[in-house]
Amino acid sequence: MIDLDILKSLILKNDKKIVLVVIDGIGGLPLDIDGKTELETAAKPFLDELASRSICGLTEAISPGITPGSGPAHLALFGYDPIKYQIGRGVLEALGIGLMLTPQDLSARANFATMNEENIITDRRAGRIPTEKNQQLCSLLQEKISKIDDCEIIIRHGKEHRFVVIFRGEGLSDELTDTDPQKEGKKASLAEALNPKAEKAARLINEFVRRANEILSPHSPANTILLRGLAKCPQIPSLGELYGLRPAAIATYPMYKGLARLVGMKILESCETIEDEFLTLQKNFAKYDFFYLHIKKTDSFGEDGNFAEKVNVIIQVDSQIPILTKLKPDVIVVTSDHSTPALLKGHSWHPNPFVLCSPTCRPDDVREFSESACLKGGLGRFPAVEAMPLMLAHALKLAKLGA
Repeated sequence: MIDLDILKSLILKNDKKIVLVVIDGIGGLPLDIDGKTELETAAKPFLDELASRSICGLTEAISPGITPGSGPAHLALFGYDPIKYQIGRGVLEALGIGLMLTPQDLSARANFATMNEENIITDRRAGRIPTEKNQQLCSLLQEKISKIDDCEIIIRHGKEHRFVVIFRGEGLSDELTDTDPQKEGKKASLAEALNPKAEKAARLINEFVRRANEILSPHSPANTILLRGLAKCPQIPSLGELYGLRPAAIATYPMYKGLARLVGMKILESCETIEDEFLTLQKNFAKYDFFYLHIKKTDSFGEDGNFAEKVNVIIQVDSQIPILTKLKPDVIVVTSDHSTPALLKGHSWHPNPFVLCSPTCRPDDVREFSESACLKGGLGRFPAVEAMPLMLAHALKLAKLGA
């Protein structure tokens, strides 16, 4: 990737508009050897037509064979080296629900989960409990656990099974392990210090989990909690500073709002549906020159192993593409942060289909928005971190390098 300081030196400001649509986890796998992926199965005439006017390829979020988390995968799409800028998920979740973090804060992304009598995690998402139940349980935990020793505990609900815990106190290091085993069928882990200076944080976190388990024991399926992404808030240059953009984000889930807020995007609040997200883009199109529009449910149904519902979400997204194309942005990109095949019920290392439509692109022979079709596209297989320079170039926002 090109050095960010060099890229910054090439920036040209103009009024051209870029729209980046990230259909989370869209990449998939066939359920049988002769089958099709979710993307190949879905009827998506508008996405296919867009691909036919575009230059296409496949992106690698991190590196071949490496399965990315949502944070690094998105940062790569925004042009940040995901290895250099490693952002803990707890920070992203906290920022996403509007919490202001201090240098004392250690943030955790938390799940309500289900644990059996042998202390085995049987469901890491507690059946995706309703958000209303989440709110009730977070209020209960906050009432019962507001402080441990000299550390303030701040608990805020998110959506469904997700919530945020902030440990606010002196001397808290984020060099420690998660309590989430990442798979069902295992016991939750204890937080362990990876450095002696993190021993205080590990002790506080384990005590918090112990108390939470006692309080939640009558509340199955949400009778335990899992913590991951324990992190402190880093410093990162904004999209405005780097690229001279006026960026805005449209997302329904807190973590993705947090990602956007971290890199300096204005959060445009929309309702819950995909249609609402595209209408929000339409209403605000004149105000900004870079839009990040995030679709979550493709990833959620992929993680649930629900092939059919993931297909249905792709069809819903396709139905909204005419709203986007009628706005006539100077650059349209449709892609994903990572793949989430329903077959695997989780993120995977598979590269992501990428479509770039612009008056300045050289359309290739791709006629379908799918994994196999985009593999044959003119962009080939390339690092996701190179997507931002491509978007900027096609929006005529980059000067020539050198004489």
